[in-house]
Amino acid sequence: MKFIKFLIGGGVAATINIFLIHFMIEHQGFNTPFLKNLANVIALEASLVASFFLYRVFVWTGGTWNSREVFFKQLPLYHVSAGAAVFLRIFILFPLLDWLSVNYLINTLVGISFSAIINFFLTDRYVFTSSNFPESLSPSLHPSKVIYPDHSKLNPIRNLSIVIPAYNEEGSISATIQDIENCLSQECIDYEILVVNDNSKDRTEVILKDLTQKSNRVRYINNYYPNGFGFAVRCGLENFHNDAVVIVMADGSDDPRDIINYYRKIANGYDCAFGSRFIKGGKVIDYPVYKLIINRLANLFIQVMFGLKYNDVTNAFKMYRKSVIEGVSPLLSHHFNLTVEIPLKAIVRGYSYSVLPITWRNRKTGTSKLKLREMGSRYLFIVLYIWLEKHLSRGDYHVKSNFHSSKSKVINNE
Repeated sequence: MKFIKFLIGGGVAATINIFLIHFMIEHQGFNTPFLKNLANVIALEASLVASFFLYRVFVWTGGTWNSREVFFKQLPLYHVSAGAAVFLRIFILFPLLDWLSVNYLINTLVGISFSAIINFFLTDRYVFTSSNFPESLSPSLHPSKVIYPDHSKLNPIRNLSIVIPAYNEEGSISATIQDIENCLSQECIDYEILVVNDNSKDRTEVILKDLTQKSNRVRYINNYYPNGFGFAVRCGLENFHNDAVVIVMADGSDDPRDIINYYRKIANGYDCAFGSRFIKGGKVIDYPVYKLIINRLANLFIQVMFGLKYNDVTNAFKMYRKSVIEGVSPLLSHHFNLTVEIPLKAIVRGYSYSVLPITWRNRKTGTSKLKLREMGSRYLFIVLYIWLEKHLSRGDYHVKSNFHSSKSKVINNE
């Protein structure tokens, strides 16, 4: 595997770095503060040049050895790539994980891994480009269109479930449900709204009782798991009745009109419909700046880890066929990290998805239940867990093996 070769080359370069520093300080008399710093600079530059040629010989083996190309383009670009990776690690990722109270050892290991991954992809994308290096990964980051079987013929979508976890949402739950009902009724979509009351301490349950009496499409259950967003969503996913399900926030931050666009994509044959607030046509309104920065960094980390173009994995507002929910179970997350677990598992296990622009607006009443400082290590655990599944499970949970048989059934039925 190319990335494994890359890591081995990095290990060799690090060994060269350590050896040179030791040799200059212990045996060549580089023992003043200035000379020690000079030894570090020399050793770092030597290890960078060594790693460049190691990668050029053993990892990216294509291309020509034109001296002008190597020394005046590829080598300087490689310095920029390695420097950018180190900068992101030291000045962005390390302080962020420290602020999130992630254990120092884990922070260091994640930082080293993140730096290596960033360096790998930057090097592949900008130093050893696909036009000159046939073994470049760049084509895999821009895959050709994959034709999936038309699930709409195999399993048509007849109805939709909306799962809404709610904890102390007396100020918004009624308006949220009313807006969804108005929107779906206009489109003549058969639906149910299932609210999971996460043991609210305010009047949320009283309001839900009243709403269920007024509409036969609304029902609620009390979360039978311990309190927590992930547990509440899992409770809802175990109790919805219809062919597809969308997870919607109770605070009214998700636009009900986007549910219609999701539904149409699922009805056209996709397994999942994902939204992005950060593509053309997407919009965020009153997003707290510090949350926006953390959101963008977290999604960038996930994109790099999994080689995705999709840039809004952490948002809960997504729609899935019932078969997908069954295929990604059992779910592990207790908290908001469930918003990452479900879509990443669906992607890694081969379910098809479409990405649509969506609108998000900050809640008008109540307070957010997401506590970023408490969630850092939990998000990291889920991301690493699914990354290990992707690379070590040998496709045991993958569904693409079923695609050809499914497609043949369609042809036979025609």
